[in-house]
Amino acid sequence: MELHNQKTGNGRLTGNGSLITLRNVGKSYATPAGRYPALRDIDLEIGAGEFVALVGKSGSGKSTLLNLIGGIDRPSQGEVIVAGAAVHQVSENALARWRGKTVGVVFQFFQLLPTLTIAENVMLPMDFCNARPVGQRRARALELLDMMGIADQADKLPSALSGGQQQRAAIARALANDPPIVIADEPTGNLDSVTAGAVLDLFRKLIVHGTTVVIATHERDISGIDRTIELVDGAIASKLSVAASQRTQEIA
Repeated sequence: MELHNQKTGNGRLTGNGSLITLRNVGKSYATPAGRYPALRDIDLEIGAGEFVALVGKSGSGKSTLLNLIGGIDRPSQGEVIVAGAAVHQVSENALARWRGKTVGVVFQFFQLLPTLTIAENVMLPMDFCNARPVGQRRARALELLDMMGIADQADKLPSALSGGQQQRAAIARALANDPPIVIADEPTGNLDSVTAGAVLDLFRKLIVHGTTVVIATHERDISGIDRTIELVDGAIASKLSVAASQRTQEIA
């Protein structure tokens, strides 16, 4: 099983030793009512091999922050530096290639292509990035599906699998190019509690091998998480608390 061991230095860290760095990041969207600030003044460091949960209510900015980390979206202001790349400055073509090799993405609704078998879905990132010889790609897909416990489902279409099995297949696809970072948006939101626990166990196994995992979730009491970051109205809650304390001291 090939996995980056970031803890022993195989990844590219930012100058301060973090794998993920966000500095003064903001993200706004145009709406009929004007600009909507989805994220405000985000400063964040995530180290290699960390398991981090972004928590908060719907609309708090969790998914937006996850998308910025994964290079799926760009900030309106500030710097996003991930695995040595200044994501906010990279061209679209280069960004797609970088993302394919650096970040594995697990979506809440799986996003498996319905006309491809499970194995073919897992092979897609390898095909896109030409990450390994063509003759080795199916073997890699089967290896990952075996790790997820669903190798026997490899030649079935997604519609033949349960929700939990589809999510496992989505995780296998995210790992296809052996990325140092995996991001997951509400990865257990559509699963029963038993299956959700099994999926989280899979993420914990990735951490053991040095993969950095960042998930957005409504769950606040997930065991095995290294750090929980709460977002409130697009800002990190702890930063809001410090700012409020400073204002109180100034008034006093």
